Amino acid sequence: MTICQAILETSQVRTEVVMQNVVAVVAAGRNAGPTVLGQRNIHIPTAGKIRAGIKVLTRKAQENPAALSIYEEGLRAGRSFDDIERSIVTQIPDLARPLVPKNVPYFTVRPGDFPNPETAAQIMRLYAEDRGDGVPRLYRFPVIFPADVWQAVMPHGLVAWGAGEKKFWSEYAPDGRTRVCKCYAPVPPDRSGRKPARTFGGRKTQLRRENNGMCDPENCREFQERKCNLSGRFIFYIPGVQSCDAFELPTNSVYSMTRAIQKFEALAFLRGGRISGFLDAKRTTFYISKVERDVPHIDEQGRSVRTKIWLIELEAPIDVTALLNVSDGTVLSDTTRETLTLDGTQPGPGVSASPPCDQVGAPADDRDPDDKPKRQSGADACDPAEPILAVVDAFGLERGRFEVFAKKKWGTGWKFNAGGRARVLATLESFEDLAALKAEVDSVLG
Repeated sequence: MTICQAILETSQVRTEVVMQNVVAVVAAGRNAGPTVLGQRNIHIPTAGKIRAGIKVLTRKAQENPAALSIYEEGLRAGRSFDDIERSIVTQIPDLARPLVPKNVPYFTVRPGDFPNPETAAQIMRLYAEDRGDGVPRLYRFPVIFPADVWQAVMPHGLVAWGAGEKKFWSEYAPDGRTRVCKCYAPVPPDRSGRKPARTFGGRKTQLRRENNGMCDPENCREFQERKCNLSGRFIFYIPGVQSCDAFELPTNSVYSMTRAIQKFEALAFLRGGRISGFLDAKRTTFYISKVERDVPHIDEQGRSVRTKIWLIELEAPIDVTALLNVSDGTVLSDTTRETLTLDGTQPGPGVSASPPCDQVGAPADDRDPDDKPKRQSGADACDPAEPILAVVDAFGLERGRFEVFAKKKWGTGWKFNAGGRARVLATLESFEDLAALKAEVDSVLG
């Protein structure tokens, strides 16, 4: 039995509730066991794409009547721009790249980008707006992210495409710091040597040989020739749209993704590491919209210039300070019960999440009216982090230093919500002795 377990078993009801949360967090975060297909990165299936802009004919393609006819017919039929471009290239081989992206203030939802074309119509019916030009367009829509790890809901990397497939792409090594360049490995011959061997579990990958497997954009031929570019996508559900699979919004904008990461991390700090689901008890969601910003870039002469571009913007229309007031130290209200239900946690019959501080211990009915509970000085008696600090005391670490460490590692909000406290407690339980805990604290604080 570890020190943490011994302390927790002797704690009051509040500690028991926190420990239940810890078990849930640890179980959810633990890596799944190996299977015949191996351990793989989180992959959320998607069923359709919302585009960040449109594609138009190049000047050369506009001068070709056949290309113009295919393009206009494809628009009327609701085909995806990729399908339209393939049709033009197939029928007019001289036009290798007949379409170019165009930056616009709205999103494109085309039936051809969805397995079920009715899904596109449903999205437009729910959230399209007519902003005075007589054409309903998608300018802003609500989204719910299906995972708490932002890397899972906004996967991205450097990618160089070949003939219809990825040729090279970036990944991070197991140390989480070294960026490597990967490619598909050649398929080995079978025993007869006359045909390729049958592979299991998909195509094998390997480090790219030309650059010793390192991803170094400044010294990469493909990146400098603009053949390798940043590619990412947002993965989300849309409230009111019927689909068991998520939707995706591709983007190549480093500015949009960087701003989104900042908001993901800020909300995660305030919500105990969570970005999935509704943001509060009022069923508030994230929104995706577009804003026009001046974006700097380097021109052909090496000078820094600024250009106005419509960028994807992630909004969180909530009062973030209200998140700091959410505490599990009171009896569940109706709205809190709603939130627990939405999060997949349902309190049992007649059970409240955590009794108020003056109810911890003996039931109220058994108390002598004149026997009022003695409170500790200050706010310690009602401090929701007290069970965690008791574990710190058991280790023999100074409370003040631990709190400085926790604030730097998890942010100020870890004390004020159950998820944040659960994460801290789970971390404490992973240490076997004071030396291991002290080494971690020293590595963070220096």
